[in-house]
Amino acid sequence: MKTFLSRSLLLAAVGAVASLAMTASASAEEGRIRIAQQFGIVYLLLNVVEDQGLIQKHGKEQGIDITPEFIRLSGGSAVNDALLSGNVDIGGAGVGPLFTLWDRTHGSQNVKGVASLGNFPYYLVSNNPAVKTIADFTEKDRIAVPAVGVSVQSRILQWASAKVWGEENFDKLDAYSVAVPHPEAAAAIISGGTEITAHFGNPPFQEQELAGNPKAHIVLKSYDVQGGPASSTVLYATEAFHDESPKTYAAFVAALDEAAQFIGENPEKAADIYLKVAGGNVDRKLLLDIIQNPEVTFKVEPENTLGLGQFLHRVKAIRNEPKALADYFFDDPRVSNGS
Repeated sequence: MKTFLSRSLLLAAVGAVASLAMTASASAEEGRIRIAQQFGIVYLLLNVVEDQGLIQKHGKEQGIDITPEFIRLSGGSAVNDALLSGNVDIGGAGVGPLFTLWDRTHGSQNVKGVASLGNFPYYLVSNNPAVKTIADFTEKDRIAVPAVGVSVQSRILQWASAKVWGEENFDKLDAYSVAVPHPEAAAAIISGGTEITAHFGNPPFQEQELAGNPKAHIVLKSYDVQGGPASSTVLYATEAFHDESPKTYAAFVAALDEAAQFIGENPEKAADIYLKVAGGNVDRKLLLDIIQNPEVTFKVEPENTLGLGQFLHRVKAIRNEPKALADYFFDDPRVSNGS
């Protein structure tokens, strides 16, 4: 099967993790925070935090100097590996990878959520006119997701599949899924003529696809599966980082909260920050439309995440059942009233 993960992007991701491994230590330390993020405007809170130096600002209020490092990886699996190996302190990925790692480290490293990055509707987009619903996919189709069976897009697709074919067949479409970074998957949908006929992405890639190919259309919306607006992308950390770097941790959450307020009050400046920090060829008006979309909310308090975790437990994708937000998120007054 042809792969769409470019050699340069793969080497960049491997190189980033390898360079961090040289400085990784067994224990956390105040004043150091290494943050793994992925692609898309769902990471705008982190872009604003980086551009405005908000971690450093709130670190000084805590009486410490903080040196943040921002690393970009592709896929929840890569983020989880980096976090477990001690190469990053904060992982940014979907709530699906969070549940996977929370379950996997239960009683050991005890990974939990730190904050939401906001609510965003994710679209499953196809350029195959024959595909109107997920039931129309055949063995000729390939569905691009960040990480098969792990990413939040893949998990939401499994949840949707369970509603169509029964929970015993929740992973039916995994066989048609391939791991492709969002930028390359979007390029494949827009250009057509590749084996990639669908992409479960995130903003701005899904909007670029719909604008760039007249055949591109929405097959599924994440909110429809999740039962309304939901925090699909989150940040998480190990218990050691939370407990051993309390001032750094507090400064980070405060920085995120300030970034959320900044975006709400300054959408145009936020769009410019994304273009500067994240790069890429994205139309500024399209970015503004996403930021100001009434279905999009920038906030650190998670919303509507528990249902996915309970689904994953029902289908035995995770062993431990989450029963409340406090099971899989660290306690913080800005976060703990979420759902």
